[in-house]
Amino acid sequence: MKYYTHTAGLLLAATTFAGSGVAWAEVKGVVGRASDVVIQGSILEPEKLQVSDDAELTKLINVPDGFKVEVFARDLINPRMLAVSKAGHLYATRRSIGDVILLKDGDGDGKSDKPITVASRPGIHGVAFDDDKVFLVTIHDVYTAGVNADGSFGPLKRIISDLPDAGQHANRTIAVGPDDMLYISVGSTCNECQEDNPENATILRASKDGTKRSIFASGLRNTIGFDWEPGSGHLYGMDHGIDWLGDEVQIEEFNALEEGKRYGWPYVYGMSGLNPHIDPPEGITLEQWAKMSAEPTLGYTAHSAPMQMTFYNGKSFPAELRGDAFVAMRGSWNRRPPSGYEVVRVNFQNGKPVGFEKFLDGFLLQQANGKYGYLGRLSGLAVGKDGSLFVADDSNGIVYRVSHEGAVDSADSAVSVPDIAKKKPESKVAFDLINSAKNDAIMVKSAFNDGQPIPLAYALDGDNASPPLEWDSAPAGTKSFVLIVDDPDAMEPRPFTHWVAYDIPAKTKKLREGVPGSPVLAEPKAMKQGANSSGSIGYTGPKPPVDDPVHHYHFQVFALDVESLGIDPGANREKVMDAMEDHVLAAGRIVGTFER
Repeated sequence: MKYYTHTAGLLLAATTFAGSGVAWAEVKGVVGRASDVVIQGSILEPEKLQVSDDAELTKLINVPDGFKVEVFARDLINPRMLAVSKAGHLYATRRSIGDVILLKDGDGDGKSDKPITVASRPGIHGVAFDDDKVFLVTIHDVYTAGVNADGSFGPLKRIISDLPDAGQHANRTIAVGPDDMLYISVGSTCNECQEDNPENATILRASKDGTKRSIFASGLRNTIGFDWEPGSGHLYGMDHGIDWLGDEVQIEEFNALEEGKRYGWPYVYGMSGLNPHIDPPEGITLEQWAKMSAEPTLGYTAHSAPMQMTFYNGKSFPAELRGDAFVAMRGSWNRRPPSGYEVVRVNFQNGKPVGFEKFLDGFLLQQANGKYGYLGRLSGLAVGKDGSLFVADDSNGIVYRVSHEGAVDSADSAVSVPDIAKKKPESKVAFDLINSAKNDAIMVKSAFNDGQPIPLAYALDGDNASPPLEWDSAPAGTKSFVLIVDDPDAMEPRPFTHWVAYDIPAKTKKLREGVPGSPVLAEPKAMKQGANSSGSIGYTGPKPPVDDPVHHYHFQVFALDVESLGIDPGANREKVMDAMEDHVLAAGRIVGTFER
């Protein structure tokens, strides 16, 4: 008998069966609110198999009729993420080596020449191209460089240096969105836990100079693969499910990713399943967290381990595959029988995902002795300039090329992602949008005078503590307050909202410095907090771009004639303001300034 400690503090008793490579585990206790739960999980790690002859290897791999799979490159050690540049050059990152390699077929024999190292940084993993620039991401840093005509990179320039610490999921990925912004996947530090840094378990959105960023979507355990659907420009991603919930749980989630939405982790999984291992923050039930979270659009077999994902925007595959997504599934260790070890197609119809189909498999084999082995653990995907699909195996160090052999209607050109850049809206603070004849009736005070600089302690570069606030002169009939802090000088979003709080009891006339970022507070009791524009809950301090003119931060307090707005914790500014309509009795504000 062997004993293992579960990530969430659970004691697992696991028995390893001789010669099977399989372990059976039973949860003996839980720390969540489900007080009597038994969960059984498996440990089954197939052994690595190697076939040195390319022709023999590709015979073992299954591909749909009309397609051909070939070995494009071998002996690469650890190719992870793939990307194709504007010029059509193929690149692979190698996390264990800490570099990026260029794979060229200079003599046209269908195989890569000797790989060329074009960049080196410890922990480098994600790679993305934007015209003649490349963006690279490590655990903490984002770099950019020019791309030369021969495919080499110019000097690396670090534009971000403070991404969150990694822990369990250090595999950052990066892409350039149709809005000309960087999107960075930052995984959780753990299997399931309450993160200290709100930027963990998210997709971040950042400017291409790295000067500003925000949380685009949260509650994502580890969304390594994400991409935009051609035509609509909608973002989709494939999230890794929680381990140790059983062989069939948690499904791998295919999510429609939208700005400001949460996707359940760590408290809710799959289709509103409630995680018995862990409690949500004080004052929130698992059911409420599920209601606050978006369910996946589709689910795939648990523990398959989705990696890179790409929409097919080439011309050489049959028309019915164009605009579909492909996902590399690296393969399970926490399931019996194993899952993954394949490339799957996400079938889209009329711009909507409708289901999964296997596209490339045969990498997982059950041998004569009953044991499982694998020919590859698939990690990277990229569409080549000629429309072929490149697939990276990070275990055996191989990159495959999948092409279509039949006649294809090439007149039907690839669909390009539309320009979804929007005209910047007029930036108005909440105070100026509320129809109240009694604006300025409430006197608001803080640790700074009206129109004066906000102390560094209340900025993101400082302690990031909320400033103390006091107010008075609320009219008779006041039953609750709403607090909204807006920066109308930000470029995006406009305005940038730093704090949303509502259902503040009428007897409350002050908030102390450093209010916790909990969705519901114990003191003042029943006060709820919403999402700021950074994507976290509660207060986030000023951090305007360096060299920007001074920004103005409007701390606005509204007196309402209702005790509750009737909306759940975690709501955004728009939802709170909609609920406030026709209930505002009076308002007041104090404006602080900040520049870096």
